[in-house]
Amino acid sequence: MEWSEKVVLVTGGTGSFGKRFAEVMLRDHHPKKLIVFSRDELKQHEMQRGGFDHKSIRYFIGDVRDDKRLTRALEGVDIVVHAAALKQVPACEYNPIEAVLTNVMGARNIIDASLDCGVERVLALSTDKAVNPVNLYGATKLVAEKLFVQANSYGGSKSTRFSCVRYGNVVGSRGSVIPLFLNQRKAGRLTVTDPRMTRFWITLDQGVQFVISCIENMHGGEIFVPKIPSMKITDLAEAVAPGCEIEHSGIRPGEKIHELLISEDEVRTTIELDDRYVVQPPHPWWKEWVWEGGRPMEAGFKYSSDSNKDWVTADQLGEMIREFNSE
Repeated sequence: MEWSEKVVLVTGGTGSFGKRFAEVMLRDHHPKKLIVFSRDELKQHEMQRGGFDHKSIRYFIGDVRDDKRLTRALEGVDIVVHAAALKQVPACEYNPIEAVLTNVMGARNIIDASLDCGVERVLALSTDKAVNPVNLYGATKLVAEKLFVQANSYGGSKSTRFSCVRYGNVVGSRGSVIPLFLNQRKAGRLTVTDPRMTRFWITLDQGVQFVISCIENMHGGEIFVPKIPSMKITDLAEAVAPGCEIEHSGIRPGEKIHELLISEDEVRTTIELDDRYVVQPPHPWWKEWVWEGGRPMEAGFKYSSDSNKDWVTADQLGEMIREFNSE
């Protein structure tokens, strides 16, 4: 893909992912134009003052809930990365309508505006919490995934294609447990909800590079899942604050002990590549030959954080913490 000929827009562009995506785009791929779409003018101002003032970058104030504003923003855009979301689990549980309006209706608005404006490729960011969801955040992201996959059937003769990326907890993102542990370390006591808890982990850089790779290779309809390591929360706590007392506070509403990235039911349409899994859509319009190099999965397989074959090493833990501290 010739990124230098493309106009790229990222929703939620002032968030953790959006800023790193913009940094990598401007440094390595030099798009014709990069549009940061978000609803907070102060964060846009701070981002611009913080070094994101390249001649090809544009700042567009708007909310994914506003379909008319989105349509205006997407005029002339080739690539959309949809990263805007309400993602804090407790906040979504307490404000369910707000979560639906942003995560579900916002997804619908992105789809409609992309089709109307002739966007070439749309990649939406999802989460492991969308697999067999037990909280509202995960449920809204599951619906969003379904909307983006099915949107490919609405394109007709148009060239707009939609896919999703689904991955686990992002080290260094806002709301990550690492800053919580670093703050609690000062008092000598860390809180862990359950000592059995495991999670998938990925760094911001890994997430951005994976998204870029998926945009370059997507056909439309896939859910891309990277092969990433798992980590025990207790191991993370020990790495962040060795020797500190750990208090078990109990699992919060809407929280799982382990997370899934691919369920047993999805395995029937999933193929494996060297560095990722591709969940293919079970729709009549999908042509299975487009991923001709993929290996079918064995029945009964599930990609779970507790049964994962790949685990974060002590060195990787240290690198993750150093990366966060350098933010």
